[in-house]
Amino acid sequence: MKIITVNVNGIRAAAKKGFFDWLPKQDADVVCIQETKAQQSQLTDPIFHPGAYHCYYHDAEKKGYSGVALYSKRQPKNLKFGIGLDYVDKEGRYLEADFGDLKVVSLYMQSGSSSETRQALKFRFMDDFLPHLRKIAKAKENWVLCGDWNIAHKAIDLKNWRSNQKNSGFLAEERAWMDTLFDEVGLCDAFRQVNPDAEQYTWWSNRGRAWDNNVGWRIDYQITTPGLQARVKTVEIYKQQRFSDHAPLTVCYEI
Repeated sequence: MKIITVNVNGIRAAAKKGFFDWLPKQDADVVCIQETKAQQSQLTDPIFHPGAYHCYYHDAEKKGYSGVALYSKRQPKNLKFGIGLDYVDKEGRYLEADFGDLKVVSLYMQSGSSSETRQALKFRFMDDFLPHLRKIAKAKENWVLCGDWNIAHKAIDLKNWRSNQKNSGFLAEERAWMDTLFDEVGLCDAFRQVNPDAEQYTWWSNRGRAWDNNVGWRIDYQITTPGLQARVKTVEIYKQQRFSDHAPLTVCYEI
């Protein structure tokens, strides 16, 4: 099974940059998209509903903001638009597809870089989300939680880690939370099951020449339940084309 996750930083902008020309060539089974920045009423063009897929969108109430989507070749048995937390769901940050033996989530975690208020909301979500993640780790079915988690886990996951230790996305509390997910809860970072190398980034600031100099962060993940840990076969961060300030992350599983 091939799963792609990508933050498109505006799905209409990504379309103009060739995202929907690239996507069919990937032949992915599931595609998780974050930061659509659009209402479904603005996505009536068939390009936003690729024929090979069942396509689902979960919009933010605020226009031009946040939003997630999930495309799947196989029709889900059930869908959850939101996680049951009002402050999360009104921003369109969680979409879950149930395929029976497998559940896939498109997740867009808050960024705290804009203000202390937003960072506090991010911490609140991390606290509220953790019990759900503990439950997932013990579930009988396999889970893949895809998306922009807005946290670089370790120093290897961003270029300038020393100067970013007091910045949102690499705060000690955020990294400790990720430690809890992997070391205590038992969830798995699919990418690191296969690729242990440095300078493997999925996001680059639009400031300066971050992309040209590969001054990036790895903040996009596919996080799985323990049963899939040994089933990760290949991983790829696609950088041959740029559809947004993030790069698509592709993971192939033996499922």
